[in-house]
Amino acid sequence: MPTDLWGWLTYNDPAAGMPARIVEHLQYTAGGVLLACLVGLPVGLLLGHLGRGGTLAINLSNIGRAIPTLGVVVLFAVSPLGTSLFALSLALGLFALPPVLTNAYVGMREVDPEAVEAARGMGMTPGQIFRWVELPLAFPLVAAGVRSAILQVIATAVLAAAVGGGGLGRFLIEGLGSQDYPQLQAGALVVAALALVVELVLGLLQRLVDPVARSAAAART
Repeated sequence: MPTDLWGWLTYNDPAAGMPARIVEHLQYTAGGVLLACLVGLPVGLLLGHLGRGGTLAINLSNIGRAIPTLGVVVLFAVSPLGTSLFALSLALGLFALPPVLTNAYVGMREVDPEAVEAARGMGMTPGQIFRWVELPLAFPLVAAGVRSAILQVIATAVLAAAVGGGGLGRFLIEGLGSQDYPQLQAGALVVAALALVVELVLGLLQRLVDPVARSAAAART
């Protein structure tokens, strides 16, 4: 076993090395955010489009933020689902849901009413207005909510190790338990680095696919 920080950072055991734990961590993150988006995006976009249920959406988000993170992870771990990838992703998805739902709703409500009226005056159907006007204008806020959710889950996924799961949290839990501080430091550094790298990649992707930003760039050229 490694005995120093560099040794843990380059630890390459097939089952418990740094690459394997990073993959597990990303699996938890992807699963949690995917489940949150499958629920939060349709509900938030629909409520924002209809202009109804805003109080419900905000209150649900606030409740989600108030729930003890570790308690929910433990609750799912002792359920029949155990510590499977689906169970832990479901638990993490509950914490990814508030920013996804809130930003989807707020993004739709922040769409310029004049743009909607202009589209309606051009003869667009409600579905066309939603697809071609509201969604592109709401995209920056919606994307910001998804980015926030991803970063939250990357940080929260370390708790999976506390209930016997995998991920980078294993280095933190095991390092703390055995007072192996290089192992603990390696886990913390990689979690922080992973969050920074993912944030940079997501920011670049958002600029590339944001229809409003692309239209503005095209207008300047």
